[in-house]
Amino acid sequence: MLDKIKYIQNHTNINEKYIQAVIQLNSEGSTIAFIARYRKDKTGNMDEINIAQIIKLEHQFDELLKRKTFIIESITEQNKLTDDLKKNIDNCWDKDLLEDLYLPYKQRKKTKADIAIENGLEPLAKIILAQKETDIEYKAQRYINDKIKTVENAIEGASDIVAQWISDDAETRNMLRQRFEQHAFIYTKVIKFKDKTKEQEADKYKDYFNYSEKAANAPSHRILAIMRAYDEGYLKLSIEPDEEKTLEALDRKWINRYSNTEKLMLDITKDAYKRLIQPSLENEWKTKLFEKAEQDAIQIFANNLQQLLLSAPLGNKRIMAIDPGIRTGCKTVCQNELGQLLHHTVLYFNQSSDMEKSRLAMNEMITKYNIKAIAIGNGTAGRDTADWVKNQQFKLPVYLVNEDGASVYSVSEIARKEFPDHDVTVRGAVSIGRRLMDPLAELVKIDAKSIGVGQYQHDVNQNKLKQALDETVAICVNRVGVNLNTAGEELLTHVSGLGPILAKNIIKFRDEKGGFKSREELKKVTRLGDKAYEQCAGFLKITEAENPLDSSSVHPEQYQNVAWMAKTVGMDLKQLIGNENEVKKLHSLTDLKEKIGEFTFNDILKELAKPGLDPRDSIEENIFEDNIRKIEDLKVGMKIKGIVSNITNFGAFIDIGIKQSGLLHISEMANQFVRNPNDVVKLNQVLTLKVKEIDVSRNRIALSLKD
Repeated sequence: MLDKIKYIQNHTNINEKYIQAVIQLNSEGSTIAFIARYRKDKTGNMDEINIAQIIKLEHQFDELLKRKTFIIESITEQNKLTDDLKKNIDNCWDKDLLEDLYLPYKQRKKTKADIAIENGLEPLAKIILAQKETDIEYKAQRYINDKIKTVENAIEGASDIVAQWISDDAETRNMLRQRFEQHAFIYTKVIKFKDKTKEQEADKYKDYFNYSEKAANAPSHRILAIMRAYDEGYLKLSIEPDEEKTLEALDRKWINRYSNTEKLMLDITKDAYKRLIQPSLENEWKTKLFEKAEQDAIQIFANNLQQLLLSAPLGNKRIMAIDPGIRTGCKTVCQNELGQLLHHTVLYFNQSSDMEKSRLAMNEMITKYNIKAIAIGNGTAGRDTADWVKNQQFKLPVYLVNEDGASVYSVSEIARKEFPDHDVTVRGAVSIGRRLMDPLAELVKIDAKSIGVGQYQHDVNQNKLKQALDETVAICVNRVGVNLNTAGEELLTHVSGLGPILAKNIIKFRDEKGGFKSREELKKVTRLGDKAYEQCAGFLKITEAENPLDSSSVHPEQYQNVAWMAKTVGMDLKQLIGNENEVKKLHSLTDLKEKIGEFTFNDILKELAKPGLDPRDSIEENIFEDNIRKIEDLKVGMKIKGIVSNITNFGAFIDIGIKQSGLLHISEMANQFVRNPNDVVKLNQVLTLKVKEIDVSRNRIALSLKD
C-alpha cells in the first residue's frame, strides 16, 4: 500500500526528507509562516505555498484512507469482498476511481436492473453478455413467468442488467471519464422566455446564447459566468464529448463483432451510455470544471490581495488625509506618526469663496500638526482634489490612495470601537491616511472580500474563499513583521502562533505595563505558553529595545549564536548590527554554519547587515497625466500612464486617473504568448500603455503593452 510520504511526493515531486519534515513540524503545532521563515534548513528553503500544499495533501491522504476503510467495511458486510477487489481498493489512490470500484456495491434506489434480477433474469443477462448464443429469443422463453409475460419482456429486462454491468464497470467508467476530460465540449443555448423582462435580464449573458468551447480549454471566468447563467435559469447547458466516437470506443470494449447478438449489444451499450453513464459523468465533469474555475478565481483573488497588502508604505509620518466630496465637502483629518487622530474638519474646494478659506485652513493645520504628507482618497472628485491641493504649493508630497473598502471599515465594529465619538466620514478619512502610512496594518481590519480585487468572488464557495484569504493575510503579516508596541488587535491576530485571544491578552498586558521592553516579556502574557512564544516571537519586533535583536527578524532561539558571532569579531551586538563590513567577516564561521544550517545562518547575516529591512517597495507619488480627465480626452494610439488596480485570468484593469478603468487584455500584454497575467504585471504597478480602442457609449477602454 502506498504510504503518505510517497503519495505526497507523487503529487509534488518534493524530496521525501522535506515532506517528512513539514509533516512533523505541522504535527508539533508549527505554523506555515514559522516553518517557512525559521525552519528552512529542515525543509530545503520551502516557501509557504509548497508547505501549505503538503499539509493539504496530507489531509487529502487521510480522507482517502478513511474512505477506503469505510468502503471495505461496507462491502465486507455484504459478503462480497474478494481478494482481488480488496487488492484493487488498497492500491487505488484516485478519488474517482475509488468510487468507481465501490459503485456496484453502493446503496442506491432500486434500478430497472435490480428489478430484473429479482425477476430471475440474471442468467439470461450472462448469456447475452457472453455473445455466443445464436438464438437469444429461444433462450429467453424459459424465463417467462407470472412477472415476465413475454420473450420481449425477458430480453428487455436482461438487457437492463447488462447495461447496469457496463455502467458499473470501473475500467469502462475510467476510459469514458478520460474521453470527457480530453474531448468534452461545453454547449450552451439561451432559454426562450415569454416574459419580456426575463428576456432582457438574460441579455447580460448574450455571449453564451449559442456557444460552444472545448471544456478543458475554457478559462475560469467563462466557466463561472456560464454556471451563474445556468443556475439563474437563463441558459441550457450540456458538457459531453462527441457521442458517435464515444459509443465507438464503448462498443470496441464490449462487443464481439459479427456475433448473432451484435445488434442487441449495440442497443445495450447505447442505452448504458445515454441513460446511465453519460448523465453521471457529465455531472461529475461539471463539478470538476466548476471546482477548477472556483480554485482559479480564489487563487487570483489571493494573489491580488497579497500584492495589495504588500503595497509600498510611506511609513510613520504625520499625515493629512482627505476623503473627497463635492456636495458635502471634503472630510479632512490630521494624524500623528501612529495614525492617531489629532484633528478633523470639513473643507470645500468647489467655489472660489470656499477655496481661499480652505487653503488658509490647510496651511494652518500643516504647520500646527507638523504634517509631512497628504493622502487623498481616489474615489469621486479625488483627482480634482489632488490637483487643487498640488496647485497650492504646500511643498508636501501628495498621494492618491485606493479607498476601496474604506466605507466598509467606517461602519464596522472595529471602527466604532476605535472612534466611538466620531461619525463614519471621519473614520473613513482616518482609514485613508493610515493606508498611506501602512496599507497592511489598515487593510487587515477590513473583510478581504470588500477590498475589490477579486473575480466572480460571489460565485465561489465562501468558506474556501475566506480560508484562502485568511492564509494570504497571515503570509503577508508574517513576511513583513509587526511592531509589538503599536500593532492593533486585528494585525496581531494574524501573527504566527497567536489568534484573537492572545492578541487581546497582548494588548491588555501592553496597556497595563506601558509597552513591551523585550520579547522575553511575551512569556508573561496570560495563556501565551512556550509553543506560542516559539511561533510568534520572531515576527514581533520592538523598536529601541535593550537587546537590538528584539527589533530584528532574528529568532530568540538564535540569540546565543549571534552573541558568539559578535564576540568573534571583537564587537558588542549594537556595534555589529548594521556594520556590513564586519558582518561579511562572519561568512568564515563554517562550523557555526554547519551547526545551525546554511539557510538560517545566511538569513541571520542578512538581518545583521540590514536590520529590519522592509520587504515592500518604496511608494510613488501620483503619476497620472494632467491633460486626461475624462474618457473623451483619450485618443487611439495615445501613450498614457496607469496603475494596475485588479488582475484577472483574462487580463488586468488599469486605473488611468479617470472614472473608467481601462482593460489590458492578456493578448495585449506582450508581443509573445502570455499564459498568466501575473507573469507580466503586478498589482499597483505603474505602466506606460497605448490606447488601443475607445467605446464612449459603453464606457470601455482597451489598452495595450505591445510595441
